[in-house]
Amino acid sequence: MIKQLKLFTLNLVAGANLAVIALMLLSGYSDHVPPPTFSHLSWLGLVFPFFLLLNLLFVFFWIMFKWRRLWIPVLGYALAYVPITIYLPLNSPKDLPDGTIKVLSYNVACYSGNGKYHENDGFDSVYNYLARQKADIVCLQEDNDTWRRFVMHRYSKIYPYNDTTVFCKQQSFNGVGIHTRFPILRKERIWYESKSNGSVAYFLKVGRDTVLVVNNHLEFSHINQDDRENYRRMIHGKMGRDTARTESVLLIEKLAKASVIRSRQAEAVHRYIEAHRHLPVIVCGDFNDCPISYSHRKIGEGLTDCFVAAGRGLGLSYFQKGFFFRIDHIFCSDHFQPFNCIVDNKTDVSDHYPVVCWLKMSDKP
Repeated sequence: MIKQLKLFTLNLVAGANLAVIALMLLSGYSDHVPPPTFSHLSWLGLVFPFFLLLNLLFVFFWIMFKWRRLWIPVLGYALAYVPITIYLPLNSPKDLPDGTIKVLSYNVACYSGNGKYHENDGFDSVYNYLARQKADIVCLQEDNDTWRRFVMHRYSKIYPYNDTTVFCKQQSFNGVGIHTRFPILRKERIWYESKSNGSVAYFLKVGRDTVLVVNNHLEFSHINQDDRENYRRMIHGKMGRDTARTESVLLIEKLAKASVIRSRQAEAVHRYIEAHRHLPVIVCGDFNDCPISYSHRKIGEGLTDCFVAAGRGLGLSYFQKGFFFRIDHIFCSDHFQPFNCIVDNKTDVSDHYPVVCWLKMSDKP
């Protein structure tokens, strides 16, 4: 009887392990599902690390109680190898070759100081940080103004070429900017539907080459402060079951709706990049989507995710009230080789951390 009960328990745990693996694979490969087709699956990439950790618990369980079934979670990890390497790359730092270009992408939260500084101090903190970084190309999101009257004047002291494109619609106000050591030949707005976000293509003269730099700020998830606070209460178990269920449905609805909008924006950006595939391309910005998402995969088609290729760890670039994700990204075409991509968490002036990468122009066509 005891032997049968033990076998039943082990089989029950094995079934639970297989269920977790199925959910891990569903979330890990959810970026291949276009959100307009299955919008309620589009947010699953956000919970992929949760299932990774659950599967790890099963690893410990089988080691302790039935090591011969260890193959179950190990097989799960093997099947999820691709999304694991996207979400958690483990590259080692390398010496930088001569002639690398330092690229920095940063959502500066309208220089608001992330609630820790007055606005003037917030701008000065960003400005001083960028002055210390000495990047060759800086792409900023929420680089908008009320500040325009002196932002360009200030930035011109550290960068000879500066431009900000502001997106205005009704009461919404947003913008993306570029500050660089390379001449800006021209720029083009990549048109798509959005309430207050956008993408801009800049053509820079880098040596003898024309390099296309696309700076993106894709659609917000439109999750307000109340949503964030309710989410934090849910994950800390401070909300009743019925209320938590209702709030979860509302949160998923908002995430799904925003994913559908971002998918169309990502497709527009992808089409633009494809039309300029003959040029060396750098794509960066705040995608408002994690590495396992349709918009990340679509924009990155035919490009290299610099953090995946040359970064290490989770690289969490957004950190607010229980939301911790890598939603800021840098891509490059095969004209470049990326080195030492990092998320710089040593500055706290925004609700985002900057993403920094070094690119070396390669001999590939």
